[in-house]
Amino acid sequence: MRASGLDRDRGVDWEIGRPDGAAPVGGASVIGYRGHGAAGLDLRVVAIPAITVVIEFGDNQLIVDSAAGRQALAGFVSGFPAGTMRVRGERVECIEVRLSPVRAYSLLGAAPTDLGGAVVGLDDLWGRRALWLRERLATAATWEERFALTRSFLARYDDPARTPHPEVVASWERIVARRGQVMVGELAEACGWSRKRLWARFESQIGLTPKRAAMLVRFRHAVEGLVTGVPAADVAVNCGYTDQSHLCRDVSSFADITPGALAGTPLAGFSKDRHEAWGTFFP
Repeated sequence: MRASGLDRDRGVDWEIGRPDGAAPVGGASVIGYRGHGAAGLDLRVVAIPAITVVIEFGDNQLIVDSAAGRQALAGFVSGFPAGTMRVRGERVECIEVRLSPVRAYSLLGAAPTDLGGAVVGLDDLWGRRALWLRERLATAATWEERFALTRSFLARYDDPARTPHPEVVASWERIVARRGQVMVGELAEACGWSRKRLWARFESQIGLTPKRAAMLVRFRHAVEGLVTGVPAADVAVNCGYTDQSHLCRDVSSFADITPGALAGTPLAGFSKDRHEAWGTFFP
């Protein structure tokens, strides 16, 4: 397990931990972070092709502003929200989990389609089990122990019966492997289903239509290029957009911002450290 040095770029000290190895385990990837300064957490979050679980294990709450309004939560799960979210908190101590949509239902007990674009509190989702997990994370001595606790908690309630159809899983994996540059007709042909059948099964089991899933994966690859300084015109070509205006429409749809504004606002401080800790994780 490696932990970052303390980040002082914004006048706040952050400790960030991540398990050794970049590959997710059992469809779940985790990092952890805690703030030691007074400025607190203030994150602007855009959609990713994964289900996000955030568990605050200190005595603080997270203030989440999303399309669902403002919520004060000790932890939450987020599906594929429309637009952006803002997450704030003082001296927070968090475990953040990203789950592949094909594993989220079996691990969480809630289908991605049930989550929709909402932010659901962990107390509402897991009841007293959420409190049990937070208490044990708080008493753990190291990030490695907290990661092991989180993974064993998810595995304990894993139900293989809540797994998407193999054809849906194969279609999702094809979308990710092709970086979102794939047509729905091609997916249907590859799995031997009609477009209508694939569309219905995929949406009910993943939480997005195949087309929207491909758009989201392609958008995230575009974000990776833009935030590292690649010109928008080159990003559009590399990510398979028809032109720069096509890229602009997708970025505006998912992030409520233009590609130029996204590229012109370099990550710094905790946001940069968190981004680097996740790398280019696509479940």
